[in-house]
Amino acid sequence: MTEITIIEPQLIEGRSFEIISEILGERLQQIPAEQQGIVKRVIHTSADFDYADNLLFSEGAVSSALAALRGGCTVVTDTRMAYAGINRRNLERLGSAKNCYIDAPEVAEQAKARGVTRAAVAMQQAAAQTENRIFAVGNAPTALLALRDLILADKLQPALVVGVPVGFVNVVEAKELFWQLAQERNIPCIIAQGRKGGSNVAAAIINALMLAALA
Repeated sequence: MTEITIIEPQLIEGRSFEIISEILGERLQQIPAEQQGIVKRVIHTSADFDYADNLLFSEGAVSSALAALRGGCTVVTDTRMAYAGINRRNLERLGSAKNCYIDAPEVAEQAKARGVTRAAVAMQQAAAQTENRIFAVGNAPTALLALRDLILADKLQPALVVGVPVGFVNVVEAKELFWQLAQERNIPCIIAQGRKGGSNVAAAIINALMLAALA
């Protein structure tokens, strides 16, 4: 019979991260130190060890995000789920905030009138506000493509773009196009290769960055 070890609730997360480190083994040491906490938190959120290999970090992405969070910025998400998953208390401790434009009436109106997705319009709206420095996309590849277009048009210079939309239609292509742009324009970003991702992964990345900023 399988035995279960009872662990005090406040110790469960710590033990979970110990197990993740044990399973990763030598692979963990191949990941740059500033990325390890992010990778482990994404694995903790998803129980998917593929993220140890498929998360791409552009040069300086982590340091750029930490500077923005410590300086007081707003994190914009493409979904309310990602928004809800970002730790508000830690954001407030950093003097930062979060926002999501997806359900704003004017976003819905513009999207319908123009025949585009609300996620794309939401990113266009967000880019007009200078306090919006970090963008976390966990669901809509159209949001990631909209950010790409804004950068190409010199209408946005983000401190970080988290591009981890999940799904099957234009997901892989959007990630590849954004990664290519990031390399050409030196845009700080964290991208999940392939079809995997999600709002929970986007939130986990932001939460890991906040913990590093508060350390």
